[in-house]
Amino acid sequence: MSLALVQSRALLGLQAPSVTVEVHLANGLPSFTLVGLADVEVKEARERVRSALLNAGLEFPHNKRITVNLAPADLPKDSGRFDLPIALGILAASGQIDGARLAGHEFAGELSLSGALRPVRGALATSLALQTQKVEATLVLPPGSAEEAALVPGAQVVRARHLLDVVRAFLPTEAGALADDTDEDGWCRLQPTPMAQGSDGADMADVKGQAAAKRALEIAAAGGHSALLVGPPGSGKSMLARRFAGLLPAMTLDEALQSAAIASLAGHFSPAQWGLRPTRQPHHTASAVALVGGGTPPRPGEISLAHHGVLFLDELPEFPRAALEALREPLETGQITIARAAMRAEYPAQFQLVAAMNPCPCGYLGATQRVCRCTPDQVARYQGKLSGPLLDRIDLHVEVPALPPEQLLQTPPGESTASLRSRVEQARARMLARQGKTNQALQGQELDAYLLLDAAAAPFLQQAAARLGWSARSTHRVLKLARTIADLAGAHSTQLTHVAEAIQYRRVLHIVQ
Repeated sequence: MSLALVQSRALLGLQAPSVTVEVHLANGLPSFTLVGLADVEVKEARERVRSALLNAGLEFPHNKRITVNLAPADLPKDSGRFDLPIALGILAASGQIDGARLAGHEFAGELSLSGALRPVRGALATSLALQTQKVEATLVLPPGSAEEAALVPGAQVVRARHLLDVVRAFLPTEAGALADDTDEDGWCRLQPTPMAQGSDGADMADVKGQAAAKRALEIAAAGGHSALLVGPPGSGKSMLARRFAGLLPAMTLDEALQSAAIASLAGHFSPAQWGLRPTRQPHHTASAVALVGGGTPPRPGEISLAHHGVLFLDELPEFPRAALEALREPLETGQITIARAAMRAEYPAQFQLVAAMNPCPCGYLGATQRVCRCTPDQVARYQGKLSGPLLDRIDLHVEVPALPPEQLLQTPPGESTASLRSRVEQARARMLARQGKTNQALQGQELDAYLLLDAAAAPFLQQAAARLGWSARSTHRVLKLARTIADLAGAHSTQLTHVAEAIQYRRVLHIVQ
């Protein structure tokens, strides 16, 4: 009888709990049993591993009773990531490779029937979890997954293309020494990839006119605020929103790793987008689960995939009511918790919401080009699809009017994204130097400590809040907006003019009704 232990990792949110693959070969009726709360995908590994070993020219112990345990037994396991560690466990237990030399390595990879290794999702999240937990181990991963994991600074990652490449590295002879770090072999140690810089190329100068809307988005980008764009069809709301991510400061390495790790969990990671702020734009038929995440096991939704980026919701009132109401908590907390009967997963959701909507069902309420055909009841019912608590959590309500044809055709290009981003970066630097966070994240006593509100601004704000019937949350959000406007102006204190401008961004929906 023989026993082999191989280390791997499962996926549970952004955590990657350790899994020990225990393989036991014993005499008895030939069988291949897999236990340890394995999903259907994992149980199918028995057939893939058997075929991969035989087609690779290795020996499969047909005459043994094979028992594979994925410990701990109460942790759910899914996907084909355990194919490679199961195959190595069988080879080590049967003496074909040196099981002692597997120590210090962790393996993940799906096997094809020929023995070639296929990528698995969540490789970057696994590597990031190893760094967070301060685990010293070398990750052995397939092509595609290995490049993801190597993005984490200091990570020890080896790319293996075929099962035989891994077997050669752990043969029980002197010839089985680890291969050199060359691209010519299937066994190759990888180096980190530098982050990309810049944006996707869409420039704010493409949007002609709309100076007020551009000013509002500049404020939103500087302070981390959410924005709602309201205007008739074709006024430029979508163009503005799609270029908003270019106004944001460049991502730090930690932000880039967190964002990419979530994309890796969902299988959406693209090396070309490494280091660029994501912009997610789900269709208005998206469900609440698609937005916040879910499933079994729980996977991240659109709000988590937009972490440290932008979530753009076009045609906001057309989204299902349950989906919109699900945004309320993550807008406030920056985190989403998906709780199910069997498990619980937490995902970060520090995104900036940019939403767009028409003022009425026909879209032309208040427009000068066409006459609105909607009755007051239709307008009220359409705008009523957005609840008060949700609107209360959106900082800027921006009107985007339609441009007359002569202005659209004759107006020269506006200010570029690079120029706007320069001012945003300067304002963001002032915030971080003063309080260590963006103005949108200020809470409680931090407002009193960092707002520095002038004496003349306080009674003016109180009067506006009373007349417009604002809640305490609305009042606080106007104060945060005013502080951001002051930072853009380079002012030490929040003055009356800054508060007056901030108030204008909370009145659009009242105007169009």
